[in-house]
Amino acid sequence: MVPIGNTGRAMPETNFTALDWVIVGAYLLGTVVVGLWVNRYIKGMGDFLVAGRSLRTRLGIATMIGSELGLVTAMFAAQKGFATGFAAFHIGLMAGIATLVVGITGFIVVPLRRMGVMTIPEFYQKRFGSRRLRIFGGFVLAAAGILNMGLFLRAGGEFVAGITGIEWEAVKWVMSAMILLVLVYTALGGMVSVVITDYVQFVVLSLGLLLACVLAVVKVGWSNLVTGVEKIHGDGGFDPFAADGVGGSYVGWMFFLGIISCAVWQTAVMRACAAESVAVVRRMYIWSSLGFMIRFMIPQFIGICALVYFFQGGNETFFDATGTVSGDSSVTMRAMPVFLGQLLPMGLIGLVAAGMVAAFMSPHDTYLLCWASVLTEDVVNPSRGGRMSQQARLLLTRVLLFVIAGFLVIWGLWYELGQDLWDYMAVSGSIYFTGAFAILLLGLYWKGATAAGAFTALSIGLLAVVGLKPVQELLHIADFLKDNEIKGEHIGLSLAAFSLVAMVLVSLVTSNGPQDSQTQQNGE
Repeated sequence: MVPIGNTGRAMPETNFTALDWVIVGAYLLGTVVVGLWVNRYIKGMGDFLVAGRSLRTRLGIATMIGSELGLVTAMFAAQKGFATGFAAFHIGLMAGIATLVVGITGFIVVPLRRMGVMTIPEFYQKRFGSRRLRIFGGFVLAAAGILNMGLFLRAGGEFVAGITGIEWEAVKWVMSAMILLVLVYTALGGMVSVVITDYVQFVVLSLGLLLACVLAVVKVGWSNLVTGVEKIHGDGGFDPFAADGVGGSYVGWMFFLGIISCAVWQTAVMRACAAESVAVVRRMYIWSSLGFMIRFMIPQFIGICALVYFFQGGNETFFDATGTVSGDSSVTMRAMPVFLGQLLPMGLIGLVAAGMVAAFMSPHDTYLLCWASVLTEDVVNPSRGGRMSQQARLLLTRVLLFVIAGFLVIWGLWYELGQDLWDYMAVSGSIYFTGAFAILLLGLYWKGATAAGAFTALSIGLLAVVGLKPVQELLHIADFLKDNEIKGEHIGLSLAAFSLVAMVLVSLVTSNGPQDSQTQQNGE
């Protein structure tokens, strides 16, 4: 028996052996070779950040899905499947529909690609002519983004501990070593390295997840899945509007997050900015919509299989005495890897683990590069009047990669989750995107938007931090929100609407007339 995270609760042994460690290790070393190989193609920030704007349709689709289909996605999606059953599928459905809509209409991403920006804060300055807005927006974006990925390491650690059975103290060293490998190939090759490794990781991970699904169905049985979910969750296990902790507002929140994740979130926008043309951007999003849906549904399905498997086996770790799913998010997050550790045989478990390790590395390289480049291009360089040379900006970005990674190691080890991982990510991300959505929407499609209105929208979005459980406890409002059934989705949707309204009102008050928007677009 092995402890689950830092809770001290026991977990069953797994089938992971020395052979499986060799398979995983060989894959990790291969990624470093890629970083060394592509370093010779990096000539400047354009190559480093957006791969010279040469990304074509097929590779763009694979790298977009690969970066979004990370281990953290697999972990929080599986956790949702375990906690709510088949009702969790609505998250993937909303994400797929939202991405398809963006691809067909070109909503936000096509105008951004036409403007030739590398980051969203760069758009702020081009559109509103305010360097201060770019700096403020870049800081908010980077801070929220780094906080958003703060628990990626925790999710990866929970997976490694669950599937291998090693002690949590050893897991810390394993995850630190993996972060170091990600840093090496990302710092060397930038977006070129990220695109190539994401493509390989996409292939490996897809095969691993599909194979795990087939074996899970064979092990548990399809009819047992349906009857098991019905017995555990009742109607709420199939209907998201009837499920505990879900409901209509949550479904609407998921659709909004689907739009955000593909059209507003910087890591996805970077792919659009790196595309060869506007036509490629549209095709990338249309075809990626299927991947954005499946990236949730496959891990959720594995989580559902784990739910029924442990319920039938009478496992007391994941359920209380009445058969109710544990309310401890640290426990339910470990269900999927422990299930895979018991399900897969020697050798095969190493291949699947390699795919999952690929899933851990894939979002880390993209996100680390994204937030380091935003701090360089949108905070530090503008603060110095844009006088930094190409080499100085490259060096600073590479240094920031290591600084951010160091923070993530510390944050990921001591932060107490207190809520499902997906809900934590949605809330932490909303600190940025509730305001940014208003700025992009109105800035791109309404000539009357002003810099003052944009500042107001970003400032209001900062209030989304109250959706985090530790912040609620610090402000002594956790009981009030719980008693009044005010959840994270209510806070996020309300602030998004409030940011839109406030930006319109402030823009109307501060507009200088018909020439104002034209003057703003010329920049400072």
